[in-house]
Amino acid sequence: MDHLLSTSLLAADFTNLAKDVKMVNDSAADWIHCDIMDGVFVPNISFGFPVIEQVKKLARKPLDVHLMIVDPDRYLSRFHDAGADILTVQYEACDHLHRTVTEIRRLGMKAGVAVNPHTPVSLLKNILPDIDMVLIMTVNPGFGGQTLIPESYRKISELRKMIDERDYNVMIEVDGGIDTKNARKLIETGVNVLVAGNSIFNSADPAGTIDMLKRLE
Repeated sequence: MDHLLSTSLLAADFTNLAKDVKMVNDSAADWIHCDIMDGVFVPNISFGFPVIEQVKKLARKPLDVHLMIVDPDRYLSRFHDAGADILTVQYEACDHLHRTVTEIRRLGMKAGVAVNPHTPVSLLKNILPDIDMVLIMTVNPGFGGQTLIPESYRKISELRKMIDERDYNVMIEVDGGIDTKNARKLIETGVNVLVAGNSIFNSADPAGTIDMLKRLE
């Protein structure tokens, strides 16, 4: 199946991050996913510019950066300078979403918009022409290791129809509870990019799990 895999560093071993980044570099994964949490928009704090900058020095795959923070406009250029190739902001955190995604693109990054589980994808109708990707959160954001919310499949299907009917060049990404058991159904429902962290880094063979998520045999 023709889909991308973005490996989430939130589940990596931060005592040996270079080793895990090298594993991803050498694997079949397509992107490296970085979750930025501020402890305000979500009830957790992850990492910021120094980590992104160091990962960028090591990475041979594009950095797929997801901002789960309030007032993301303050930091768009900083994340560009730190090395983000794709920058996704939360719909719920942006007062002027069109202005935000326009600035992301002006800076030379691909622009994504993420929606939380309770946010209808119908609210994205007017922004779809101006973005490159929609990230559907399939768990409540903030912590890894959660179970995928079943209602997510309906949202994916609805968004896929919206995109296809208007022939927009917009990818659908999903994040939260992704593993080898549900990945195929997600792709068949209309997903282009799978984000996986715990199911990869907590497995006995992370590179092998990446291969399985890419092949979906």
